[in-house]
Amino acid sequence: MKKNYLCLLGLLALTTQLSFSQEVTDTIKAQNIEEIKINSKKITIDKNQTPSQLEIISKEKIEFQNFQNTGDMLANSGSLFVQKSQQGAGSPVIRGFEASRVLLLVDGVRMNNLIFRSGHLQNVITVDENFLETALIQFGPTSSLYGSDALGGSVNMITKRAKFENGFTGNVNSRYSSVNEEKSGYFDINYGTTNFASLTAFSYNDFGDLKMGRTKNHNGEFFGERPQYVETINGVDVLLQNDNKYNQKTSGYKQYNFMQKLAYKTQSGFTHSANFQYSTSSNINRYDRLTDQTGSGLKSAEWYYGPQKRLLGVYSLEKENVFTNTDFKLDAGYQNVEESRHNRNFGNYNLQNRTEKVAVYSLTANFETKLKKGNFYYGIENYYDDLISTADKINIKTGVVVPLDTRYPNGKNNMMRNDVYVSYSSKRNEATNFSMGARAGYAALNSSIADNSIVALPFTEIKQQNFTYSGNIGLVHNTSENFIVKTNLSSGYRVPNIDDLAKIFESGSGTLIVPNKDLKPEQTITGDLGFVIKSKSNKHQFDATYFYTQLYDAIVTDAFTFNGSSTYDFGGGDVRNVVANQNLGKAFVTGVNGNIKTTIVKNLQFNGSYNITLGRVTTEGNKRPLDHIPPYFGKLGFNYSPKWATFEAYMLFNGKKHLKDYSTSGEDNLVYAPKTGMPAWETYNFKAATKAMYGFTLFAGMENILDTQYRNFASGINAGGRNIYGGAKYSF
Repeated sequence: MKKNYLCLLGLLALTTQLSFSQEVTDTIKAQNIEEIKINSKKITIDKNQTPSQLEIISKEKIEFQNFQNTGDMLANSGSLFVQKSQQGAGSPVIRGFEASRVLLLVDGVRMNNLIFRSGHLQNVITVDENFLETALIQFGPTSSLYGSDALGGSVNMITKRAKFENGFTGNVNSRYSSVNEEKSGYFDINYGTTNFASLTAFSYNDFGDLKMGRTKNHNGEFFGERPQYVETINGVDVLLQNDNKYNQKTSGYKQYNFMQKLAYKTQSGFTHSANFQYSTSSNINRYDRLTDQTGSGLKSAEWYYGPQKRLLGVYSLEKENVFTNTDFKLDAGYQNVEESRHNRNFGNYNLQNRTEKVAVYSLTANFETKLKKGNFYYGIENYYDDLISTADKINIKTGVVVPLDTRYPNGKNNMMRNDVYVSYSSKRNEATNFSMGARAGYAALNSSIADNSIVALPFTEIKQQNFTYSGNIGLVHNTSENFIVKTNLSSGYRVPNIDDLAKIFESGSGTLIVPNKDLKPEQTITGDLGFVIKSKSNKHQFDATYFYTQLYDAIVTDAFTFNGSSTYDFGGGDVRNVVANQNLGKAFVTGVNGNIKTTIVKNLQFNGSYNITLGRVTTEGNKRPLDHIPPYFGKLGFNYSPKWATFEAYMLFNGKKHLKDYSTSGEDNLVYAPKTGMPAWETYNFKAATKAMYGFTLFAGMENILDTQYRNFASGINAGGRNIYGGAKYSF
């Protein structure tokens, strides 16, 4: 342990030796005030004067950190946790809520759709981090702002905009990483005049197999090595020995991303804009399932996700002062998402294929006006989701195709949401800020089974109609120049979707998940209490937030009966315990977040964050662990920024996840951790980047310097070992 801390102190000494006299930058002076752009309008956010907890990851931070994908970018902020089942994954966890209980948005448009599951998702990586202008993370229920699913919080990924500038400008990026032989490239080109703007962007990522650390984690034993893997040679599955057990064989993948934005200003003051985004990938192996053992071999010969395709098209119309000092924005959007799963067992040459195609149509109108001393926001949102679920089984030797049970009902599946919302924020006096908001809506779901012969269900149709509502109220009071008290009370809701109500799924924990048409929406009420202590010079600050969330009608996966039986026999000795999503009483999640920023000497700053979360489900007076609750985690680091470069030395850390704190639902993936739970870990990292010189910026760094072998809680793949990376950016 002492050796590890001495390494971090050595990195600090390196950055200190590079230090020289310079005035404290404006960024440090105003370290809590950041300007972001939402709905094409610049909004200045002072985090100290905002009732709810939030984190802003700016374009400058994104470029400097230079991560491989958006999931890694979020995880390394130190503010939220990210789970991975394979290298091509990234499932954000905010305050103990994950997947369908965390709302993902891109440019303010919902990514969550009717098949967002409660398990683990990798949709966030379909938004390339190079495309981002800002990432806004909001903690706690944000249903009043965004509607259903925002129980733990929301992640709004705001992409670069087309700029009204004369002539052409652009950027070219490249990056190489040793830990997976990553080869990534990105370029964008912007053309602008006084009333027309166009931005074109493209990126390509080629990730090889991920190498894990080789050094024993001092908190636990070696685990997760890859001694064997499967290849199909001349049509026959063969179990092969891995010549490097630290190389996580078959974990590599490729990804392609494209974005086109157009904007046009009319003489009457209206702005028309179009936002087109497309992302696709190669097949991405489900690494955790490919490591499942059976006897002396491996269970699966193939288990992969097909290309994850995401298409987004949005037309926007906006105008400032459209009437009575009111700004207006209209968005009409279309999304098309395709996901597929493909698997077969070792020696079984029937490849199972399940494909989901989702179309999402949206129409939103937003208004903002001045009202007395504050800002009044209001609007309407309409979303319509449609799903087609298909499945078949093909013999890879004979080519014979036969029908297969679909993941979701194989008939018509759709879901509609219609909401109205209002929000008001005001500075009551010099010392007090006040905000409140509310949302009300109607949600309808329809699902039908066209062919009920494969897995005979006791019903062929599911229909639900729900009225939804939420609200929030917050207060910030500056008791003095150096002390601020913040409080916020908010409610959230999540309407059951097709995945909750109608999924049929064989889980990795040996269970069969069956539909439950009687699910009700789950709701939360969250209270936040925080404070900020800062120096008059703003060089030193400490803030902390305590939160408590009460979850009502919590949707939990638990034992169930199917056609009167608690088990289901697939034949051939494959007997599964039956489980289903159910509203099981109440649950609570509580925790604390703390942050510290202090300027040690000129240009040298220390930053730290710490997060701890506890969650329990209460059923008939008995308490048991809630799933998706990470162990304590955080980040400590030193940042040094002279005129010509930026240097950062930091430590990421996670606590131990004890066996008694694992959920029994299987979502915490104890099967992919040591039997006593996930060990604690910490990594030491160093990064550097030059400031732009003649248009060039150089990036370099080393991650997991000690090459520690570890795995994140609930993940099915070991994290990368020592990684040396380098990159360059040219702007013109």
